[in-house]
Amino acid sequence: MYETIQFEDKGKIGILRLNRPDKLNAINFKMVNELVDAFNKIEDSKNKVVIITGNGRAFSAGADVKEMYETPLNDIIMKGHMPLWDRMRSFKKPIIAALNGITAGGGLELAMACDIIIASESAKLGQPEINLGIIPGAGGTQRLTRTIGKYKAMEMVLTGKLISAWEAEKMGLVAKVVPDASLMDEAFRIAEDIASKPLLSIVLAKDAVTRALETTLQQGLDVERRDFYVSLSSESAKEGMKAFIERRKPKWENDS
Repeated sequence: MYETIQFEDKGKIGILRLNRPDKLNAINFKMVNELVDAFNKIEDSKNKVVIITGNGRAFSAGADVKEMYETPLNDIIMKGHMPLWDRMRSFKKPIIAALNGITAGGGLELAMACDIIIASESAKLGQPEINLGIIPGAGGTQRLTRTIGKYKAMEMVLTGKLISAWEAEKMGLVAKVVPDASLMDEAFRIAEDIASKPLLSIVLAKDAVTRALETTLQQGLDVERRDFYVSLSSESAKEGMKAFIERRKPKWENDS
């Protein structure tokens, strides 16, 4: 179905694998288009959670440098990779990034566009664009700074150095580090836990948490309150609270 990615449907969980292992899963225009198409289909599917990882020894080493070098600036501006970042920003369901190796440049920006990041012990993360005479262009200066703070972000962006998964966890850039062999098991465990919750609550919770990084406190509180009221009026809320009172597990009906 796709050339640069693979998709596996696991019921309530969808798994996307970047599949250019000979190029360290470098992101080219075709991969961008295929990922956008996949996210469009997943949003309308029964999948509640998406896991994205890489085949081979890298999550993604970043943008395809050769393609970027050979593409006229006007074409990069007009198409480039922006459709992917815009699609992920508006994607309603949670995305878990499972970093299985090198996660650099656009690869790290792809991971940071996700909602939860877990990393294997061998993963290396960084924004090395400055070594190519350019700067990050898909969130590397913005999401990274909001996540780890100005001074750590400035060091990573200005030096272009890669950091270990353990250092990334210490900074709060990844949620947890696991042994290489356990990466997908842990990603799937988290995804299953999330997928066991009602879809509307998942979507609203993701929206509220995401807005915390994009708004003032008061604006964020207004979004949270609105989403809370929507969730409170749902059938899921009625079932969840009734189940709590009756001391039983809730049964989420028609939850797809």
